[in-house]
Amino acid sequence: MKLSSAFWSAALCAGLIAGHAAAETLSYVDLVSRITDLEYLATLPHPGDRCAQWSSYDRKSRYDAATDTYIDWDANGDGGGIIRKEGDKEVLAEMDGPGCIWRIWSALPQAGHVRIYLDGASDPAVDLAFEDYFNGKNEPFTRRTLVHTVARGWNNYTPIPYQKSCKVVADKGWGSYYHFVYETFPTGTQVPTFRRELEADALAALDRADTILKNCEPVKPSTGSKTLERTVELGAGRKNAIATLKGPAAITGIRIKLDLPPSPADRDLLRELCLQITWDGEKSPSVWAPLGDFFGTAPGANPYQSYPLGLTRDGWWYCNWYMPFSNGARLELVNDGNSKHRVQTQLTYAPLSRPASRFARFHAKWHRDALLPARADRKIDWTVLQTGGAGRFVGMMLHIWNPRGGWWGEGDEKFFVDGEKFPSTFGTGSEDYFGYAWSDPGFFEHPLHNQTHNDGNSRGHISVNRWHIPDNVPFHTGFEGSIEKYYSNERPALYAAMAYWYLGSGGSDPYHAIPLNQRVGYWVPVQSAKAKGAIEAESLQVLSKTGGEAQEQDMTGFGDSWSNDAHLWWINAHPGDKLVLALPVETTGNYELGMQLTKAPDYGIIQFYLDGDKLGDPVDLYHSSVIATGLMKFGRRQLTAGRHQLAVEVLGTNPKAVKNYMSGIDYIKLEPVPK
Repeated sequence: MKLSSAFWSAALCAGLIAGHAAAETLSYVDLVSRITDLEYLATLPHPGDRCAQWSSYDRKSRYDAATDTYIDWDANGDGGGIIRKEGDKEVLAEMDGPGCIWRIWSALPQAGHVRIYLDGASDPAVDLAFEDYFNGKNEPFTRRTLVHTVARGWNNYTPIPYQKSCKVVADKGWGSYYHFVYETFPTGTQVPTFRRELEADALAALDRADTILKNCEPVKPSTGSKTLERTVELGAGRKNAIATLKGPAAITGIRIKLDLPPSPADRDLLRELCLQITWDGEKSPSVWAPLGDFFGTAPGANPYQSYPLGLTRDGWWYCNWYMPFSNGARLELVNDGNSKHRVQTQLTYAPLSRPASRFARFHAKWHRDALLPARADRKIDWTVLQTGGAGRFVGMMLHIWNPRGGWWGEGDEKFFVDGEKFPSTFGTGSEDYFGYAWSDPGFFEHPLHNQTHNDGNSRGHISVNRWHIPDNVPFHTGFEGSIEKYYSNERPALYAAMAYWYLGSGGSDPYHAIPLNQRVGYWVPVQSAKAKGAIEAESLQVLSKTGGEAQEQDMTGFGDSWSNDAHLWWINAHPGDKLVLALPVETTGNYELGMQLTKAPDYGIIQFYLDGDKLGDPVDLYHSSVIATGLMKFGRRQLTAGRHQLAVEVLGTNPKAVKNYMSGIDYIKLEPVPK
């Protein structure tokens, strides 16, 4: 995006002067207000403003400056990385002020204490068991939208400011996995040193923020704002303007409603219709996205309500991002499909509260596989956003198509700010970035992060988002945000992303409209291969068991060696336990009986029986990794037509195995043989 040179020269000059002219003094109330201040996100960052993250990422991942090489860039032991040890203590985070911790997250906080030391004090400002940061029982960490657990992820968005320094130290037994997201303010900024015993006005500010976030919905028009309502008849292959506005002003709300077919037919329609917004007479739009994706969820219409974006249960899509402009704005709907549609629109806009020169422009773009790193040693990094200039990164939505199943999200987020060689934000897993944990497939909605769709068991379509509002990422010369993608497109596991950011003068937005044939039709189901003539063990009726649970397990995360991508998994059994299955035989005859089994580090030694008689010798299912055995032969038997009993007994375990005594049966084959 390029605005007129005269305008942007003045804007940049004014922004720099504002950044240097007077250092800010921020009260705790001021800091809390930034949790919900969407207008502030649109301001150009002052020089020296930065946001980063300390996390427990695997420290084997490193950048070697001497050879310009990324080493072990896909290392995945992300639960216990620390800065260093000091005696029997672990240093989790350490930063200079002035600054503020905006977000603390963990997947497994436990009883070991985590202490936060501020401004060189010998006594900690916070000294709690790590789990007590998140359980809502300890002031001021008690507001349910600021401190919450969703889908097994523990989150705390209570601001913790410091003037000179911050050091986070943990006792043994603190747990596993952590994030501390913090902002470093420009030199000279004055902030209070946090203490848990807050003044009344600070507590009231937290209560206000909590109330605002509890009531996520389209923002109501403010005093002095105007609302335009229009119904657009959008013909096939046509573009139609929603509104053309004169500036200076800011769009403060967009609402859209249209009739949609039932799922899954709505998925293509919401990719055929696109929203685009052009600021200040520019040739290229700064906002371009398929309609549903723009509002933070895909595929199809998935009702959810967050603070900046959502879809209400009565069918209104809404956007609350603050979108300032100087000279004008043009909003358009594009229909790349073959059918016409009637779309209701509501647009709210208001006068600017600051000079136009203090604002950047809102950008939102959708893409698949754009601007991926060319370097082989960074091939795991899937680019969400690459942009140049000054601005703020404020969020993303990620749509995953994972037809083979298996956990897609081992990948860490990595944010390279202002040309960094090593990212100042380095995460611990994709679900951790989105505020949940342990690949939990459950739907959740929250003002700042959501899982709006999951087909179940990480197989099929998944949609997640996260909004960086208090923890927005300022950049001054450029930003590259990526998330690790462990599964290749050929597997296939396919990503599509919405990136949301603000961009100032002379900034680079390299994203363009994507043709319809790349937006729809790419999520093609994968047919599970089945062994010829196999009886799938997971389909067999369980007649009896003396212990444990027998269930189907999706094996796609372990490769493609299993028939029907699944096996029958017997867990929580112990030596002496028996599982009896009904084995159907269609025709009386002589058969060679074979089975494919699964071996793994925590599997046991088992004995098979057919109608009470032993089948061969005991089978040791231990292996150092999860593998399929291939077809194993268990001898010849004469079988009558009807139901027979196939039994499995746990005998023990290999000395090398983890003593969980589990077993897996992929399929049974009955090959007819001559008498």
